[in-house]
Amino acid sequence: MTHHTSSANGCTTPVTIKRYRPATEIVHIDTTSDTAPSQGPGSFAKDPYHAASVPIYQTATFKQPGANGSGEYDYSRSGNPTRSHVESHLAKIMHAQRAFVVSSGMTALDAILRLVKAGEHIIAGDDLYGGTNRLLTYVATHGDVQVTHVDTTQPLAVMESLDPVKTRLVLLETPTNPLIKIADIPTIANLVHRTCPGAFVVVDNTMMSPYLQKPLDMGADIVYHSGTKYLSGHHDLMAGVIGTKTTALAEKVYHVINATGCGLSPFDSWLLLRGVKTLAVRMEKQQANAQRIASFLLEKGFTVHYPGNPAHPQYQLHMSMARGPGAVLSFETGDVTLSERIVEATKLWGISVSFGCVNSLISMPCRMSHASIPAHVRQQRALPEDLIRLCVGIEDPDDLLDDLANALRVAGALPPVINKATSKQ
Repeated sequence: MTHHTSSANGCTTPVTIKRYRPATEIVHIDTTSDTAPSQGPGSFAKDPYHAASVPIYQTATFKQPGANGSGEYDYSRSGNPTRSHVESHLAKIMHAQRAFVVSSGMTALDAILRLVKAGEHIIAGDDLYGGTNRLLTYVATHGDVQVTHVDTTQPLAVMESLDPVKTRLVLLETPTNPLIKIADIPTIANLVHRTCPGAFVVVDNTMMSPYLQKPLDMGADIVYHSGTKYLSGHHDLMAGVIGTKTTALAEKVYHVINATGCGLSPFDSWLLLRGVKTLAVRMEKQQANAQRIASFLLEKGFTVHYPGNPAHPQYQLHMSMARGPGAVLSFETGDVTLSERIVEATKLWGISVSFGCVNSLISMPCRMSHASIPAHVRQQRALPEDLIRLCVGIEDPDDLLDDLANALRVAGALPPVINKATSKQ
C-alpha cells in the first residue's frame, strides 16, 4: 500500500507501507507513523511518550490554541484521539478507506440506513438477524422506504428485485444468521453496480470478522460489524464498526455520526482496541472447536448448518470468499420441546443471545434473538422453530463435546450410555 507525505519543501513523496499477514496486522497498532491513512480529525494523535498501550483520552472537550478553534480535536462527539486510533486500526484490517466506531452494531446499521431517502428502495435477505429485521421494518413503516426481502443466496433473485431508479441499498449477511446461508458477494456487487450505479452494497460481516473475510475487497461499498461480537471478543462492551470503500461515502457516514452523536466513548474505544489484538488467535481456536462440534452433530444424524461442512450446499462459494468457516453453527432436532430440553440441559454452554465471546453460548433463535420477527413471517421464510444455534468459544473442545452430548442424552435426543460392567450383573 502506498501513501503520500509532505516533505519540508512542500512536495509529496510516495511512501510504501509494508503489508504483513493478517494475524500480524491485527496485533500491531501504529501510534507514531506520519504515513498512516487519514481518518479525519486527529488521524493518529501521535503519543510523544510512546506508550505500549494506546492512552485513554477520557475527556469531553479539548482546549484550543486560539480564538478560531483550530485545534486537532475540539469535542469528543466529533472526534477523540482514542477513537481515532481504533478507527485507523480497523480501517487497516478491513481494507477500508475509512472506518468508524459507534455505540452498537445496530447503531452502525442505523447510520448506514440514514443514507437512504424517503421513496427509495432497499433489498435485504430473507434470513436476517432479528434486530436487523426490526430496524428495516421500522424504516419501511415510518420512513416511506420500500424494503424487499429476497433469498440472497440467489443472485438472480436480487437482480429481479433491482429498480434502476429507486434501489439505493442492497444489504447482505453472509453467512446469514441463523441458517448460515451464503451470499455471493462479488457476483451480487457486480450486478448491483452494473444495473443500479447509484446503489451501494452493504455487508454485515459480523459472523466472519475482518480476519476471515473482507467484503470491501470483493466489491462491497460498505461493511459493518457488531463490535460486541468477535472484534471485542469478551462481551464486556457494546460497539459497532463501519468501514467504507471510498472517501465520499466515508464523509456521508461521518456526517451522520457527528450529527447524531453516536460515536463510541473513549473507554469503550480502548476496550475494543484491546480486544481486537487477540482476534486472530481467538478466531482460529473458536473455528477449530466449531469444526469438531459440527462433525459430532453430523455423525449423530442431525441437520447441521455450518459452512465448514463440505456437504453444505455453498461450501465452495464460502471458502472462495473467506479464510475459514467461523465459529457459529445451527442444527435442527425436528421437535421444539426436544430443543428446549437440550438447551436447558447444558452446563458449559450458556443460554444467551449474541455470539463471538470467548465462552460458548447456546440459544433457540426463534425464542430469543429472532423472536421480534413475527411467527407468520418466520414461517414464510422457513425458519425452523426447533433450530438451536451454537456459538462456539475457546474452551477445551472435549469438555464442550462432553457437555453437549450429555445434554442430548438427558433431553432424549441420544440414547443413554450403557455401563457394560453394570449390565452384565
